[in-house]
Amino acid sequence: MDFLKSTLTSALTSSRPPFPYTFLTTPPPVSIPSSSATTLWRVHAGTTHATGAACSIFTFDVTPATAAKLPLVRNAVRRWRTLRHPGVVGVLASVETESYIYVATERVTPLGAKLAAGRMGTETVKWGLWAVAVTLKFINDSAASIHGAVRADAVFVGESGEWKLAGFEVLSAVREDDVFIYRYGGLMPDANLYAPPEVAKGGWEVLKSNPLHAADAWGFGVLVYEAFNGAFRTGDSLSIPKKVPAPMAAAYKRLVSANPKTRLAVAHFLEQGQRARGFFDIPLIHIAQFVDNMGVKEQSEREAFLDELERAGDQFPEDFFKMKILPELLKSVEFGGGGPKVFSAVLRIGEKLSDAEWEASIAPAVVRLFALPDRATRVFLLDNLPLLIPHLSKKVVNDRIFPDMLSGFADVAPIVREQTLKAVLTVVPKLSDRTINGDLLKALAKTQSDEQPGIRTNTTICLGKIAKYLGPNTRQKVLVAAFTRSLRDPFVHARLAALQALAATAEVFDERDCAAKVVPAISPALVDPEKAVRAQALKSLDVYLARIAALTAAYPETATGSENMAPGAFPTGGAGATGGAGAAGAAAAGDGWAGWAISSFTKKIAVAGDMQRAASPITRAVSAPASEPVQPTMERPAAAARATTSMASSFLPASAADDEDEDLEGWGDLDDGTNGDGFGGGGNDSGAEHYFDAPASAVGMMPALTPKKRETVELEASTGKVSSFGPKPFSLRPPKKTEPDFEAMVAGRRKVVAPVKKAVGGAKKTVGKTVPKTVAKAPAVVKKEEKKVETKVEDDEDDGDAWGEAWDG
Repeated sequence: MDFLKSTLTSALTSSRPPFPYTFLTTPPPVSIPSSSATTLWRVHAGTTHATGAACSIFTFDVTPATAAKLPLVRNAVRRWRTLRHPGVVGVLASVETESYIYVATERVTPLGAKLAAGRMGTETVKWGLWAVAVTLKFINDSAASIHGAVRADAVFVGESGEWKLAGFEVLSAVREDDVFIYRYGGLMPDANLYAPPEVAKGGWEVLKSNPLHAADAWGFGVLVYEAFNGAFRTGDSLSIPKKVPAPMAAAYKRLVSANPKTRLAVAHFLEQGQRARGFFDIPLIHIAQFVDNMGVKEQSEREAFLDELERAGDQFPEDFFKMKILPELLKSVEFGGGGPKVFSAVLRIGEKLSDAEWEASIAPAVVRLFALPDRATRVFLLDNLPLLIPHLSKKVVNDRIFPDMLSGFADVAPIVREQTLKAVLTVVPKLSDRTINGDLLKALAKTQSDEQPGIRTNTTICLGKIAKYLGPNTRQKVLVAAFTRSLRDPFVHARLAALQALAATAEVFDERDCAAKVVPAISPALVDPEKAVRAQALKSLDVYLARIAALTAAYPETATGSENMAPGAFPTGGAGATGGAGAAGAAAAGDGWAGWAISSFTKKIAVAGDMQRAASPITRAVSAPASEPVQPTMERPAAAARATTSMASSFLPASAADDEDEDLEGWGDLDDGTNGDGFGGGGNDSGAEHYFDAPASAVGMMPALTPKKRETVELEASTGKVSSFGPKPFSLRPPKKTEPDFEAMVAGRRKVVAPVKKAVGGAKKTVGKTVPKTVAKAPAVVKKEEKKVETKVEDDEDDGDAWGEAWDG
């Protein structure tokens, strides 16, 4: 039995025509007309099966009690489906069976419910009446038809807040042979209350002898009264305007005139209202007229529209902004060249939307706008990114927005690069760790080498502010490398930004990085030519010294000899020896337990220094007489030459820079313009002075000459003293440059060997003996031996290598 029942139910269900819409239980359905005991339609909320979009469903149940009204409903459906106008409620689908009639339309709400809520202002009501008047003008003039049932129950409010016309139960074309309204007009609910006076007296057929617009003009007057005053009980009460606005009152009285011949047509009522300073001459109506044709308007007209929209924004219902103006503005921005000003209006409207509405309506347009190549649009988007990011999901930012933003870092226009850089601070909270430590850092590595000093400075500031978002390992490597590079920037504000960023990010470095990398990098800034840089360098240095002190506070007093002592035991000097002055104080006193180690280490240093001086023949060649002690110079010539240059030539220890170069791509070439020696201008750069023309492996390194030593060299050259290079004398002459050319000296010594032996009669000469002046003056003999000198240079090359190695050792 149950099987038979289910089979019959399925058969009956399958026989119904398809209706791909779902009825919703909330909000509850509304009866139309709402003020009458006789109901024609019930309006339900619904959704479409395909997309889930909201819609409204008008239903009429065919029963014996409602069978008499069936011709009205069928006429309404037929006219509804064929009448197309923006002011008419749009029909999506309809279905008719023996038991019911369904009509699916766009989502609408009966006007009566909106008026009962009392939330409509006067300007909004005028805008709605204007929209209905435009639709009635089309029906009367263009369609040559009579609506016949204009009232509040025939008007509905769309999702955009616009008033739209329906209620086509008696709509008739007067050119037809059988005009429907003449026969069935009396079947309308409350027909006697809403009928014009002439119809109430002589029936609906009297409309044949009256103007076509007479019935709808009366009905529109009724709608004006209900919109401002509410429902009415008798037709006589319509003659008193009550709350109808004064500018509209005169025209309203002509609408409800008892004489149909003198009754004002709706088209004339609309014309009077749209005149200058008329009752329809309001910003809301101007905007509604303009927004439909925004795509074909000129730029000046668009700007005027936007100004008026800003002034009248509070007068419009929010639904109108969401559903009507916002889509048109987005179309204008994307396809009509609306530009940044139009998009600013979009953002103002977006403030009134929920997150779901914003993501559904504006977010797709924002993604498409970021993909556009227009620079003005990109800059405006970047400027307003703080307003956009809160409404965008992390997935959209990572997958759709940021990949397009990356192109801005390499744009040829500096303004685009700078705005993209500033926008990083806004977008970084929505980026994934992989994107931050990968694509973002690569882009910032490029902008730190930008030709614009402001962009380089902002890159340093940006890195300091996003440090907390970087990975722990990446953070230390990148920040030290990046800030060190900025400390050598010739732009003073870039150096200041680097020092401030270092002070702000001190907590991310451990004590070893602080002492070995950061403090040495800050130190050159202490002698910066700019006072502001020097002052900030002192502050930043104090921060790191304090951090080092805090991190090393738990360190033991000393680690020397601790492996040979029992836990808790004290050295010979007692606890105070290490607790008071520490290991350094004990070593200085000489009686501490570690005194022998410090003194031994000192002796080793002294011995090493002596060995270096003894193995350096160059020092003897340029020094005072042998009786005077010779002091070795430890200053690097190239570094000394750069001591007075700008901060761009300051150096970071090579080990610190090289470590970062090997770890992270893009942050490597920190010593721009150098050969990678880590001195920021050292190596073999063109700015350093070359003290030797021969290779370092053959000649060695020459210490800097003091003025006193230079005078000694010139004196020895003029007197012809014997050099300490060997037993053979040679003559030194003052070079044109500030430093002596030792390669020429060695060549000169070789050239004068044979002439000297011939002049002194073969006698042996010892080191330190003076060479006669006549020997030094033998230029002719030296020139003749020129070819033989070349062969001797190769023979003596080993001696030169040994000399250079001795200096280097």
